Amino acid sequence: MAVLIFLILHWYLSLFGQTFFLHRYSAHKMFTMSRGWEKFFYVFSWVTQGSSYLNARAYAILHRMHHAYSDTEKDPHTPHFFKDVYHMMLHTHKIYKGVLNHTFPVEDKFDRNFPEYPRVDRIASSWASRLFFAGLYITFYIVFATHWWMFLLLPIHFLIGPIQGAIVNWAGHKYGYRNFDCPDKSRNTLFIDFLLMGELFQNNHHQAGSRPNFAVKWWEIDPGYPIMLLFEKLGIIKMARS
Repeated sequence: MAVLIFLILHWYLSLFGQTFFLHRYSAHKMFTMSRGWEKFFYVFSWVTQGSSYLNARAYAILHRMHHAYSDTEKDPHTPHFFKDVYHMMLHTHKIYKGVLNHTFPVEDKFDRNFPEYPRVDRIASSWASRLFFAGLYITFYIVFATHWWMFLLLPIHFLIGPIQGAIVNWAGHKYGYRNFDCPDKSRNTLFIDFLLMGELFQNNHHQAGSRPNFAVKWWEIDPGYPIMLLFEKLGIIKMARS
């Protein structure tokens, strides 16, 4: 039971760091926050992603490219040019590393207005940090796992950020329904969105990329949006568009 609770907590805390900070803030600037809170959530995204930490600058740039070139050959992670999700993510990883190491040419319009803390990144992106978190996950399982099969869950912890991104980018552009006739192939994959906190309302999001609420229909629920409203009431953020 402890292992499953740990997996659920790790999944949703990491996911929150990705959807709230990396996606809605770093890539889209749907809201503003003080520099102190920005640093807090920067570190939060590192701690919750752990061994699969994603750099905010590289994430923002790739996501902006994804919106600008959605489902074309210039899209860094469209499922429509690859036979499976594995090869799509290999392609995404190659571009991510190029952006991270400044070896991939990035258009100026994408390479601006995102949080950067080089000292944090040097530590968070290091192998020492990644192995440290991997060691923590393994230690937790050694202490609390009650069945051998539970150790098969460890790769989810090791690669939690990319796994979440892979589900969103593959399923959200292949399966589900469309509310809007966008020029791309984005879809709303409602039946598994409870696993992704609104991220699988891809068609809604591609129709209005800066809209903070990814849900549109009355029966659609974006769990991230009420949290943003609460944070605004608490003075943590200020919505750019309500």
